[in-house]
Amino acid sequence: MSTSSHDPFDAVFVGVATLDAIALVEDFPAPDDRVLAEEIVYAGGGPAATAAVAAARLGVSAAFVGTVGDDANGRVILTGLEDEGVDVSGVSVVPGEPSAASVVVVDRIRDSRAICNRPAPRIAITAGSHLIAAAPVVHVDHAGWALVAAAGLLHDGQLLSVDAGNPIPGFTPRAVGLFVPTVEALRRTYDANRPVTDLLELAVADGCDVVVATDGARGSSALTATGETAHAAAHTVDILSTLGAGDVFHGALVAAVVRGLPLDQQLAFANVAAALSCRGLDGRSRIPTLAEVEAAMPANAH
Repeated sequence: MSTSSHDPFDAVFVGVATLDAIALVEDFPAPDDRVLAEEIVYAGGGPAATAAVAAARLGVSAAFVGTVGDDANGRVILTGLEDEGVDVSGVSVVPGEPSAASVVVVDRIRDSRAICNRPAPRIAITAGSHLIAAAPVVHVDHAGWALVAAAGLLHDGQLLSVDAGNPIPGFTPRAVGLFVPTVEALRRTYDANRPVTDLLELAVADGCDVVVATDGARGSSALTATGETAHAAAHTVDILSTLGAGDVFHGALVAAVVRGLPLDQQLAFANVAAALSCRGLDGRSRIPTLAEVEAAMPANAH
């Protein structure tokens, strides 16, 4: 496991890391059916881990804090993060436990996927607590939020970014600097019949500084506690798979914040990065570089 070479990092990502097996098929198999896979790949996954990879590819110094088992999958997960330049000195390795893993089947006709997941060992952040306390930006996924919130490591001047695409028991956005749910998640929380603008206002009223809601092909929208609004259209690409695109969006959004981009450019930057990642079957292999994102940015967003 690598040792942190500098402290603090631009951003620390806390939560889940997995190893995924992904198969692309023309159509989902029926019960007891057998279909031919057009492609099968093995790749790292997990919301916080993939966000960390995206941020690193976009020029941000990033560390990941989470847990893996002491199995072969755990070693592959750590090597994959290190190869991307993500520091893993804050990762705990649990003896005798298997690492998180998923089997994913992507249906080309329906443009959808089915996921079977083996959860991670109980996540611990002790090994990375000094990284979390020192980082100017801390990004957590659904599994990392409760641990970071309970640890008392955060202080004034830090930005807490929360990936709220997946349900988080007991979560409220109060005191969250950057709250990043999907529009669908906001509708589950507030009101399925409200327009997006109302949902953003409700999230800000619940105490976050900035809410950024992703809405698939409809792009992303934001509202700040000071009343600033922004919207960015989705970036169009030939999509092979959307697996991990939301995680890439979060990592790219963090990178845009670290780079000091205005709010509307933050959304455009993250939309482009997430869209370009959809050129690959897995959630990592086609995450773009900073140069690729900058070249694809809308002319009015530069």
